[in-house]
Amino acid sequence: MALVCSNSEAMTDATSHPPVASDVGYFVETVGSRLIFAIEAMGTRVAMLELAPGPPRLLLTDHLAGDWPILVYRVGNLESAMRDLENHGWQRGTTIEIPQGPCCSFQAPGGQRLAIYELARPEVEQHFVGRRDF
Repeated sequence: MALVCSNSEAMTDATSHPPVASDVGYFVETVGSRLIFAIEAMGTRVAMLELAPGPPRLLLTDHLAGDWPILVYRVGNLESAMRDLENHGWQRGTTIEIPQGPCCSFQAPGGQRLAIYELARPEVEQHFVGRRDF
């Protein structure tokens, strides 16, 4: 799965892709991306890549199902954002915790996969920077 994420309220793209290590090699060696981290924990591999200076960033992971990327947006307050979306007819999806904070994923009527999250733990990303487990 590829997930594009950023340090601002910008888009993130997530796509399920089991061969994470070979995908990282492609993006670094062929595309010229900068590897920010590649971690392996609890049976999951996740790598963050920077394709160009600044956001969005690309996350590759092997633990998400499906072929469609997940576009991820940071919001200031997850509960408030979900209430606002629900007032416009949006249907809440799965709520989970990601390392950065609470997150809610959902699917648009056209099949696009989206998620919104609140940055409750801003120090987490810096903790992973430079780590290379695979």
